[in-house]
Amino acid sequence: MDKRDYYEVLGVSRDADEKALKSAYRKLAMKYHPDRNPGDAEAESRFKEVSEAYDTLKDSQKRAAYDRFGHAAFENGGFGGGGGGHPGDFASAMSDIFDEFFGMGGGGRRGAGRDRGADLRYNLEISLEEAYTGKSVEIEVPTSVACDTCSGSGAKPGSAPTTCRTCGGAGRVRASQGFFTLERTCAACQGRGQVISDPCTDCGGAGRKTVSRTLSVNIPAGIEDGTRIRLGGEGEAGLRGGPSGDLYIFLSIRPHAFFQRDGADLYCRVPVSMTTAALGGQFEVPTLGGEMTRVKVPEGTQTGKQFRLRGKGMPVMRSQAHGDTYIQVTVETPTNLTKRQRELLAEFEEESSGATHPESHGFFAKVKDFLDNLGS
Repeated sequence: MDKRDYYEVLGVSRDADEKALKSAYRKLAMKYHPDRNPGDAEAESRFKEVSEAYDTLKDSQKRAAYDRFGHAAFENGGFGGGGGGHPGDFASAMSDIFDEFFGMGGGGRRGAGRDRGADLRYNLEISLEEAYTGKSVEIEVPTSVACDTCSGSGAKPGSAPTTCRTCGGAGRVRASQGFFTLERTCAACQGRGQVISDPCTDCGGAGRKTVSRTLSVNIPAGIEDGTRIRLGGEGEAGLRGGPSGDLYIFLSIRPHAFFQRDGADLYCRVPVSMTTAALGGQFEVPTLGGEMTRVKVPEGTQTGKQFRLRGKGMPVMRSQAHGDTYIQVTVETPTNLTKRQRELLAEFEEESSGATHPESHGFFAKVKDFLDNLGS
């Protein structure tokens, strides 16, 4: 049976450009692909026909020959790649489908010799005060930088890397097995597409060397524990002039002597004497801003009572707002009493009543009722 015109097979005009050819091919290849039409001999035949047509027309030399001589250009050992649905052509077509839909082709990898450098991590610990005010910190980071002798190329000055002869610079090589084309990294150039015959003596051909760098890191006010700061391009230099990776700084904040943090709020426990709690009084507490703030204690204050200091907490990043500071009172029981102090406390106890200690009086009253109910 006579072969159909390749342009007719793809449904495009004879002046269709490469983009139109590829678009038509992709649409038809997906429609007639054997995986979508299992057991359908007609679909498989159409798929081979479409693949054969595209394999010919995508190649400028084959297309020119076809436009001039038609199918006869590929008979009797002509170009050999456009006719007959031969296994090699079908494998090439299958490879093109993988290239399009799964990104497995070698074309996009050409020039892969410029490998990106690795990302680096640096752990930085600061104080809560530094997190409050913000600061600029200088850190020492051991890392790889581009070799200045060879300007990162890896080749000895006066020479240059050459295109790998094994893969033609693609960094990948293909091997046909039946209807499939397998692709693997080129062993000759390790996927870089280039080889260095005369490497730089300072870096051994890597294009980079290890040094210790000093970097300045800006810590914004209000930063939280566990924050990650990214410094673009400050990571390890790429191989043979490749782009550098990034540096990630993982921040941790040291525990404070008496402040605990919860978001933008601060919490602090303050012990007060029994007499201050009973009679009332006042005390001063410091803030992270450096000033002292006076807290008034009302008469009869109990353990656990909280006082709120508005706007005395941590700054909120990227705003002018501040959190609050919460002061929680703990009533301290006196120890190491003198004889006179004991006598005074004993006298106070004798004069005490339910009105003096309402909480304890009420609790023991409930205990008495509970025991009475058990006995009844």
